[in-house]
Amino acid sequence: MIGRLQGQLIEKQPPWIVVDVHGVGYELETSMTTLVALPPVGESVFIYTHLTIRDDAHLLYGFGRAHERALFRALIKVNGVGPKLALAILSGMDEDAFMRCVRDDDSKALTKLPGVGKKTAERLIIEMRDRFPEWENGRDTTLPLEAANGQAAQSRNSLADAESALVSLGYKPTEATKMLADLDGSLSTEALIKAALTQRMKG
Repeated sequence: MIGRLQGQLIEKQPPWIVVDVHGVGYELETSMTTLVALPPVGESVFIYTHLTIRDDAHLLYGFGRAHERALFRALIKVNGVGPKLALAILSGMDEDAFMRCVRDDDSKALTKLPGVGKKTAERLIIEMRDRFPEWENGRDTTLPLEAANGQAAQSRNSLADAESALVSLGYKPTEATKMLADLDGSLSTEALIKAALTQRMKG
């Protein structure tokens, strides 16, 4: 089991990143919460990981905090929630916001996330309430990544990359386009994604 990686961030293509560890490039899929906190390409990173082994692939997921990884692991135990949906949930809201939704029975907020319908939201609230002790204890406040919004080199394809990342989370292309429509196209891909998701949850 690969529990964590420390190395050089050599590629960032939302939602994927590649971390070089002593000459070996590890490809990881990350939550957008982790992605927007990553430093620019070329910098050193420390990532908590979760490895999923399937018949056709070994998939590695990356998280900026051990607590975020713990929530991911709790989410994929919920009936009908796989890694893709768990990442979409963690991308749309942080751990504290998710905790509030569960505690307040706020299924409406959860249904704003891609792939989460009313029944799934209700199931998440019921099952995750019982699973809180599994991951709430031992919460960490340390984020071993430096927030780098706006620090990364600007790309002429920021909007296209942000739209692609939102689609990969489960939003329909038309939804993704609409979410980005009123945002400043000069922002970095990471900043656009964060702004779009924040705006979506408020709307």
